[in-house]
Amino acid sequence: MFARLELLYNWGMIQKTRLFTPGPTPLLPAAQFAMAAADIHHRTPEFRAIFLRVLAQLKEFIGTKNDVLILTSSGTGAMEASVSNLTSPGDRVLVISAGKFGERWAGLAKAFGCEVDLVSAPNGETFSLDAVKAALKLETRAVFMQATESSTGARHCVGGVAKLLKEANSEALLVVDAITGLGTTHIDVDKLGIDVLIGGSQKAFMIPPGLAFMAVSQRAWDRMESTYNPRYYFDLRKERKNAKDGQSSYTPAVALIAALGASFDYIAKQAATPENPAGDLAAGRKKLIENAETCAAMTRAAVAALGMELFSPTCPASATTAVIPPNGVDSSVIVKELKARFGSIIANGQGEMKGKIFRIAHLGFFDYLDTIAIIGALEQVIAKSFPSPGFAFGNGLIAAQKLFAERSPTAAEDNCCCARKAAAEAK
Repeated sequence: MFARLELLYNWGMIQKTRLFTPGPTPLLPAAQFAMAAADIHHRTPEFRAIFLRVLAQLKEFIGTKNDVLILTSSGTGAMEASVSNLTSPGDRVLVISAGKFGERWAGLAKAFGCEVDLVSAPNGETFSLDAVKAALKLETRAVFMQATESSTGARHCVGGVAKLLKEANSEALLVVDAITGLGTTHIDVDKLGIDVLIGGSQKAFMIPPGLAFMAVSQRAWDRMESTYNPRYYFDLRKERKNAKDGQSSYTPAVALIAALGASFDYIAKQAATPENPAGDLAAGRKKLIENAETCAAMTRAAVAALGMELFSPTCPASATTAVIPPNGVDSSVIVKELKARFGSIIANGQGEMKGKIFRIAHLGFFDYLDTIAIIGALEQVIAKSFPSPGFAFGNGLIAAQKLFAERSPTAAEDNCCCARKAAAEAK
């Protein structure tokens, strides 16, 4: 501690801790105030009113007519609930995996006795739709995938998989982990026919960990009537029944639900007009996604200008940007330097990728100034720890500034692997 204080004294700077990790993410101040005031018993009319309102807001934010649920758990709890409620031992399922969270789907499915077919892609890449088509069988009961793989900074083609299932007239349910996809990627749940979409509170929702969200189609509810994997806490039918009355089956995270309502109010106000000062949640969601897309694009431009490479160059997500450090540099050095010198906390690689990549997040309560700040700090770390002959202060910042100045606000609408592939084929 004394060494750190000495460094701070020598630099003549105070520190303000800033999170740039893909979860937990920075907290919305209004949500923190809501949590502090949430001393409400969960079996009262006051809480039921809050809960019903937040459920309605969640439905509007996701953009679905399907039933939505809020679970007191991490996002992995909702992933487990999807497997336990929608499958029976011996069912054949297809898992699409290209990183640590795709691997989690495989582990969950095997834990509940499913026969798992696996379509995989190397870390940093996305999968081939032809490979998915080849792996799909008549007896496939469910397909599990990510919208974005935050362990690698890659975005996957949910629309392509959904279209493939429709064309095959498959009875397989499509289950999408959008824990980092919600609020960073345009996902039309109902149009695509996604049967279960999963989210988590500590991502784009700007509140602490502890809540998981699910949008569940009628096809999925029908499937639950014939499956018999064990479930108790995560019995989704029980949650659905209680949610209609503004209740949860078990003790909910009252403060987090109040915080979620405050977050939705904030997002809606981003699209406020003189005629509608409270704003519009669906329009606010689009602005939130555009914000993440712009911050991610600025970061990618800066990385290239600083002579580094993206880890997922062909399918970059807007939730987080994964970067390969310069040759011979352990990414842990960059992570530690940013924290020690600037109080900026980014993420290292996970598992076998630790030391090989670092990740900077853009989802939730990040903005233009946060992005400029982390790029500037990254330039300082490069200059001190591993300067190259072509390095010059401002290269990354200039590239980011130019991109921001030239970027169209509607660019986020088409910034997905499916759209880019279609555009390339059209040319």
